[in-house]
Amino acid sequence: MSVLVVTGTDTGVGKTVVTAALAALAAARGSSVAVVKPGQTGVDIGEPGDLQEIARLAGITDLHEGSRFPDPLSPAAAARVSGKPPVHLSASVAEIRELAAERQLVLVEGAGGLLVRFDEEGSTIADLARWLGAAVVVVARPDLGTLNHTALTFEAMAHRGVQPAGLVIGSWPGEPDLAMRCNIRDLETITARPLAGVMPAGSGLLDPAEFLLAASAGLSPAFGGTFDAGTFRETHQKGTSRD
Repeated sequence: MSVLVVTGTDTGVGKTVVTAALAALAAARGSSVAVVKPGQTGVDIGEPGDLQEIARLAGITDLHEGSRFPDPLSPAAAARVSGKPPVHLSASVAEIRELAAERQLVLVEGAGGLLVRFDEEGSTIADLARWLGAAVVVVARPDLGTLNHTALTFEAMAHRGVQPAGLVIGSWPGEPDLAMRCNIRDLETITARPLAGVMPAGSGLLDPAEFLLAASAGLSPAFGGTFDAGTFRETHQKGTSRD
């Protein structure tokens, strides 16, 4: 039984793709996998949301969506605007524990970043992870500005007693610029550990067979992949230092 929470340093950083990659690799190893999305925003009833994208990419059918709100806002704001009850993360904890009792892996995808509010009391995905005692996979952008977002996210996790499972770059382009290449070293300094993965840009557009290959190459052995942080670092560090 294992629970992993997936959050991001910002919105649109690739959380859904990374969640799908984690699910695809676990399923390929024969593990039973469930994916939970406590709060889906920006998607109306009947429209495909993040879980449907995970199902398409990873072939996972054990999917559990909590509340859904049509406006692309934080879960707390989206609930307030719609007039619907907010997401109750305390109730999500009970559901996730029940799922985890019968599955080998439960993946929980947050909304936006670590401290996005789910209700008017200020509950966040960091609280959910702490209540569950679950480690958190953080997904980050590779480009200029990501260092501050990542440092703040990891500092907030440490302050709240939340255990990091690793940092994954959610979308790495074919031709990274100087800032992106320099950021590799600085991200590893911030997190005090090697990168746990790098997913190539456009991974979410692949078919399931191609996506499984991308997931295997893009995530570290800790998650069932073959990604080697040292090799990736050496490949992209040329020209970023006078050493």
